[in-house]
Amino acid sequence: MMIFRRGVVARALFVSLALLFLIPCTAAADQGSFWIVPGGGIVWLPNEFLVKPSRPEFGGILGARLSPNWALEAHGTYIKSPGIRPGVSSLSVSHLDGNLTWFLSSDQTVSPYLTAGAGFAYFRRIGASGGTNRLDFGGGLGFRFAMSERTSFRIEGRDLTYKVLIHPTGPEKYRHHPETFAGISFSFGGAPKDEDRDGVPDKVDRCPGTPAGVRVDASGCGFDSDNDGVFDGIDACNGTPQGAVVDARGCPVDSDKDGIPDGLDRCADTPAGATVDASGCPHDADEDKVYDGIDQCPGTPKGCVVNTNGCPTDADQDGVCDGLDECPETPANAKVDRTGCPIIVSDRETQLLETGMIRLQDINFATGKAEIREESRAILDEVGGILARWPDLRIEIGGHTDSRGTAARNLKLSKARAQAVLAYITEKFLELDPDQFTAVGYGASRPIADNKTELGRAKNRRVEFKVLNKDVLRREKTQQRLVPKE
Repeated sequence: MMIFRRGVVARALFVSLALLFLIPCTAAADQGSFWIVPGGGIVWLPNEFLVKPSRPEFGGILGARLSPNWALEAHGTYIKSPGIRPGVSSLSVSHLDGNLTWFLSSDQTVSPYLTAGAGFAYFRRIGASGGTNRLDFGGGLGFRFAMSERTSFRIEGRDLTYKVLIHPTGPEKYRHHPETFAGISFSFGGAPKDEDRDGVPDKVDRCPGTPAGVRVDASGCGFDSDNDGVFDGIDACNGTPQGAVVDARGCPVDSDKDGIPDGLDRCADTPAGATVDASGCPHDADEDKVYDGIDQCPGTPKGCVVNTNGCPTDADQDGVCDGLDECPETPANAKVDRTGCPIIVSDRETQLLETGMIRLQDINFATGKAEIREESRAILDEVGGILARWPDLRIEIGGHTDSRGTAARNLKLSKARAQAVLAYITEKFLELDPDQFTAVGYGASRPIADNKTELGRAKNRRVEFKVLNKDVLRREKTQQRLVPKE
């Protein structure tokens, strides 16, 4: 008998599992708060009842959700089976159980579940005046197949156990009551299904699967106000500039750490510490190929050779940087000019030191004009170089003419020529301060030779550089150190 009962239970479970593969699985999981499941199945009654053991049953399930995975369910069925012997009347069986049901998966299309509980079974012979109640308990295995947001298909195999009278006068013993049940579940209550939990029900969500934390619009699609590919709500860096490369958090990537995000940085791999423009390219104000920010000697003269810190090198230590030094091997302690070459004290510099004036009688101008001829510029370059070594001197540039022409014309012409000389040397030698110079025209009023001869007139046509602060000249002369000889 026990082997038979076990076979009955096995058949019930087999039927339940076989039906599993007949149901399409395309809908989302049912998440209603309450449900009702009308349906029916097949039951196998104990042989002691002397009725046909396998009979159809009708009933249903009423459920209430406790949590996403747990529920309380009331399961009730009705069975009627005819007797199998003469004189044995038909038997009706009604039972109502309370069950605790555990859905192994709360949000999947197919959800297996286990159920167990206890209740009462009522047995009544047709034609009898009354019936019998028995306490029953049992459990089972089932599957829930979601069909829509509010409907699902339920199928399960159960086994109830209750006491049965073995003989009319014999003892009562527990017997098994296996059954299969299937039905359509209709749920109600609870929030609409929202699988990605973005606050927009699945049935109107145009963007399912939105990551947790994303701010969405009414259709369930995420906002991305800065268009960086990372949705608002999980974007840790809102307002990212258009075109910038960002990380998974939505923050700009800046590989060279120059403050300009990758994607907008036109000069990747900028050295650390260099200052850059809005496009991420380094500044080099003095064009020495060492970027501002890491250049320790900004303002290096153009053409100087510099070290890795951007500071000019000076191999011969003469004060003129390599690259501009035209005499790169100047002996130590030798005084040099602006080109880095040793100073040779010229006759004109000696004249300046001894007399406080440099007189030039070989400066030629265009006839009757203040235009300096090309052959006179080398002489003015020499004088400019001399004056550049004496920056504290105040100099008057005086223009002088011979006696030919009117006095007024000669005065005007001499002043124009003095101003032309001043403009030339201050433009050529930027280290000269124009405020230290004045230009004066004397015309023919201060001759130094006889204007009656050609030689005398040539001497009178001259330009004079006259020191106005001779006290400074005397002090500088006292401190002067002559260039040592080899």
